[in-house]
Amino acid sequence: MSAVGTSWGRYPHARQAVVPLHWRDAALPASEGSVLAYGNGRSYGDVCLNDGGTLLHTRGLDRYIAFDPATGILRCEAGVLFADILDFAVPRGWFLPVTPGTRFVTVGGAIANDVHGKNHHGAGTFGEHLLRFELLRSDGTRIECSPTQNVDLYTATIGGLGLTGVIVWAEFGLLRIASPWMAQETQRFANLREFFALSAQSERDYAYTVAWIDCAANGDSFGRGLFFRANHAPASAAAHAPRQGLLTVPFTPPFSLINSLSLRAFNELYYRRAREGNTIVHYEPYFYPLDAIGEWNRIYGPRGLLQYQCVVPPEAAEAAVIELLKRIAASGSGSFLAVLKVFADRPSAGILSFPRAGTTLALDFPNLGAATFSLLDRLDDIVAAAGGAVYPAKDARLSGLRFRQYFPRWQSMLPQIDPKFSSGFWRRVME
Repeated sequence: MSAVGTSWGRYPHARQAVVPLHWRDAALPASEGSVLAYGNGRSYGDVCLNDGGTLLHTRGLDRYIAFDPATGILRCEAGVLFADILDFAVPRGWFLPVTPGTRFVTVGGAIANDVHGKNHHGAGTFGEHLLRFELLRSDGTRIECSPTQNVDLYTATIGGLGLTGVIVWAEFGLLRIASPWMAQETQRFANLREFFALSAQSERDYAYTVAWIDCAANGDSFGRGLFFRANHAPASAAAHAPRQGLLTVPFTPPFSLINSLSLRAFNELYYRRAREGNTIVHYEPYFYPLDAIGEWNRIYGPRGLLQYQCVVPPEAAEAAVIELLKRIAASGSGSFLAVLKVFADRPSAGILSFPRAGTTLALDFPNLGAATFSLLDRLDDIVAAAGGAVYPAKDARLSGLRFRQYFPRWQSMLPQIDPKFSSGFWRRVME
């Protein structure tokens, strides 16, 4: 079946054949041209697209294989969603060791992009908790990989953007929890110096830390935001579970609803109405606030959005983030989804893994064409000068020159790539 598809950012568009996978012991289907595993399509750019080739849709690989309730070690197929794991594990007293800002990602996608979360300073990336997995190559070979077995393929597949083959199943450890509740504290900060102080103070006593920053603020409000820190709450905690399916964006408007006026109004309201102090909240709104809005990506209109997530090293972090925010404000653009977090100095297992010591900033921009691409190129200049990097899972326009600068170990990845596997992203940065 041939179809025109997009990723979650709804840009770019790709025409590719889509072939579903259903059985983990089956051979890969025959296909002409390049192939690429595709999970739930929650990457923002073209790492999950294969224009002119074939996507191997893995959501049919959605079975649990084994679970040890004493240790929390879970083995499951690669198409299982994080949402499904949470539904299974939380009532049994377990939680994901690391989770990104949406639970609608597959296990295979989490490995291929080596996802990170609000607890990077204590838990690292998802790949750090990966005990082993099976990789199916295009020549039909099946290879079990672990930190001690087929190590080269193990490190190439974690964060490897799906280029080493199809991950069939994976085994990883879950985190023991006492309840589904989070003990959260919210604090306002007036500038970036206060943010860095709060982050440093929180890392020892809080498992999860993250901040929202007002990227539209200028003058005395420049650098202001909200800092959120939390731990899993004890079993005695009491709160109300969130209602499911509160809102769905029913259609795509003819233009982006995110503009300078709506952005400033939203950011001002969000900053002023935030309740400071301690509260008990369910894990869903804490980890996955946007998951409560179905198809929220539609609000950016038919041209979609471009997400930009970068990391800059500690010694350059404050100056670089200030310069990034100034460039964004000067452009007249901005993002209401502006997330700021400090990564720990915990080397990731994967060759192309994104997280590294420093500060990461993630933003969503309406796709306004050349003006947006020009802005992101200018942000790249700042990140590159600081010695940082941009996250491939969020990217739709990065140049090959910048990619090779951001990921200097890229050449050691080449021998492990399956010759039949490719993606729009990889072809773009290898031009």
